[in-house]
Parts: sequence; C-alpha cells; structure tokens
Amino acid sequence: MTRYSYFCPCPRGLEIALAEELGEIAALDKTMTVHNQVPGGVHCSGSLHDGWRINLHSRIASRVLMRMAHSGYTNENDIYDLVLAQPWEDWFGYHHTIRVDVTAVKSPLKSLDFATLKIKDAICDRFRDQFTQRPSVNTKNPDMRIVGFMDARNFTVYLDISGEPLFKRGWRLETGDAPLRENLAAGLLRTAGWKPGTPLFDPMCGSGTILIEAAQVLAGIPPGLKREFAFEKMHQFDEDAWAQIKASAKPHPLPAEPTIFGSDISGDMIVMTRNNLNKAGIRFDVPLKQIEAQEIKAPTTEPGILLTNPPYGERIGVRGDSTMEEDDMAKDFFSAFSTTLKQRFAGWSVFLFTADLGLPKMLRLKESRKTPFFNGALECRLFRFDMVAGFNRREEAKPKDIAE
Repeated sequence: MTRYSYFCPCPRGLEIALAEELGEIAALDKTMTVHNQVPGGVHCSGSLHDGWRINLHSRIASRVLMRMAHSGYTNENDIYDLVLAQPWEDWFGYHHTIRVDVTAVKSPLKSLDFATLKIKDAICDRFRDQFTQRPSVNTKNPDMRIVGFMDARNFTVYLDISGEPLFKRGWRLETGDAPLRENLAAGLLRTAGWKPGTPLFDPMCGSGTILIEAAQVLAGIPPGLKREFAFEKMHQFDEDAWAQIKASAKPHPLPAEPTIFGSDISGDMIVMTRNNLNKAGIRFDVPLKQIEAQEIKAPTTEPGILLTNPPYGERIGVRGDSTMEEDDMAKDFFSAFSTTLKQRFAGWSVFLFTADLGLPKMLRLKESRKTPFFNGALECRLFRFDMVAGFNRREEAKPKDIAE
C-alpha cells in the first residue's frame, strides 16, 4: 500500500477535538494513523482511500491536504525547483484549472505573492515541458487547489483533495446573519461533550447550524454525503471504491422521542431552520419554537446540554426596545436570560460561544470552564456554566418572593 501524508487544518482551538475525531475515522479502516497536532490542524497518514474517508466523515476539518513535498529553502528559486520536480501530471491534467495559495509563519521571503507566482510557474512549466500545454488559473472555482506553507526554514507543498472547504456540507439553502460555520459548530458540540441521546437545546438557533450538526450525528449521516470533492476529478479516482466507502456509512435508527430542540426570537429563522433540516436529510422530529430566549423553559425533565451562539447588537433587539442603546439592550437581555437559566435549567450544562469575553459578568454567573477558540480571525470563548439545583433554592428564598 502506498502511504500518503495528510494535513487537516481546522479552526484554531479545535485541534484536540479534530485529533479525537480522526482517531475514530482511523478505526473504520486500520490503514490510517493520526500523528501530531500543531496550531491550526492535525497531521495524519494513510492510504489514498483514507484521504477520501476523512473528507466524507470529518465534521471538524476545514480541508484535507495531501503532502507532495517537503524541504528546506532559502529563496524563491528553491521553492520553484521543489515544485517543478513533483509529478503533478500523475494527479491531474493540463485541461484542469488551478489555484495556488500560500501561508507563512516567520518566513524570510519578502513577498508571499511572488512565492505564489513561482509555485504556479513551476506547475505550469512542468506541464508545458511534457505536453506543450499548461493548466489555466481560476481563482474562483478551480478544479485543483495547491497549497504552500513555509516557516523560517522549511517549505511544504500540498495538493488539496477536498476542493471547496469542508464546512460547506452541500445542504445549506439559506443563512441568517453571520451564520456559524458547520465545522466550528461540530467542534463546539464535541468540546461540550454532547453525545447522541443527551438532550440538546439551542434557544437562539438562527438558521439551525448547531441543531443540524447534532441531528446528522444522531442520524448517522456523514457530513460529506451530499457534496462533491476535488479528488473525484483526479486521475486516481475510482468511482466503485468511492461508492463502497459511502455505502459503508450505515444510517442509525430514528429516535423514538425527540432529544434535540431549538428556538429563536425570529419566525423567519425558525422557517429557515426547518428548511435546512429537511435539506440536510433529517427525517425525525426536531421540535422548534418561536420564543424569546428570556422566556424559554427546559424542553425535557432530564437535564441536558444547552449550547448556543448568543446574538449581539441589533440581533438582540429584533422584538426589543429599539430606542435603547446596544450596550444597555445587551445588559438587559443577558440579565433576564441569566434569571431564566437559574430558575428553569437546574442540572443543565450551559455552553455559550461568544466573542464577548465579558459575557459572564453580564450574566452574573461564574463560568466553570472557558475554552479559547478562533472564529476566523476573531478570538472567542466557549463558556461553560453548570446550573446547579441550588440556584433555584436561592431564588425561592428571596424575602421579596416570599412576600409576594
């Protein structure tokens, strides 16, 4: 078996969760090995088909990059020579379109744009030397993406076998404002410790990303089932082998009772979530309700996990007092939401994902854990609050409440 090295990038903060997930994918076929985590991703290796499996099954990876070459370098000519020496024609043809992207950490090179150009020139020159024709560049919708990474001393060139980023599952019809990316939502679910059968509630569900990721896990639907990948255009693609890999993913029995619940202040968001659930292949009931987050009640008698990406700015005031300043509106909202959590969610683990690092102060709650993440370039936290039963007793013991 030919063994290939892969690098799977992911949102910063999800490296541990991705390594755990890749270990589960490796268990499907014993030819894959998970190696080290680095900031922004995980290295692994395996067969050609293992790369396809990662694309089909990984909910957290952003892409799957197959390593073509790795070497030290001192200038752009070293990069050109290394790329020129690789057998690109084994993987794709001159009729395919290409795009080259480069990232760097502490590289001594003065221009990444020039390095990108040298990589493109090397690939095109290799094809021109062999076939007198070369691939065209398409920056918007290329057939093949080539990725270069350089640090202070070493350069690695990868062939992207995913194509479109993996958070694009192929089901999304509609989005709300600033929707959470699917792979980040999946990572939050895993970090929160949610597992199928545990009650899950998103009271500010927006277009339903967190709910749909959980529902697909519950249903046994692989995230890549409804989309296409770059490796399907490559010379080594075997349609029968790919069909077998997809067919080996068996759906789970439909749950007898609902365990995943959502609500939102906006009726339009509820409609959007229903449409997206349907498009994502969910064939069981996910109860949804239009209600303000301050008014929610626990959807089950059994405690579970409340996980949400709280609104900010104008989203808080969809039905609020539009004459209030945003900061005052946020304080009022989170104060009321905190009271609801204390009074109605005893025993629940509450996870709030936000870029507002002062959120616990607005809630007047002490987090039991805070996990740093990056949503793109935006630094965020996943705050965990454990709603112990004592909250309710303290609320009931207030003299004002007793007098009433």
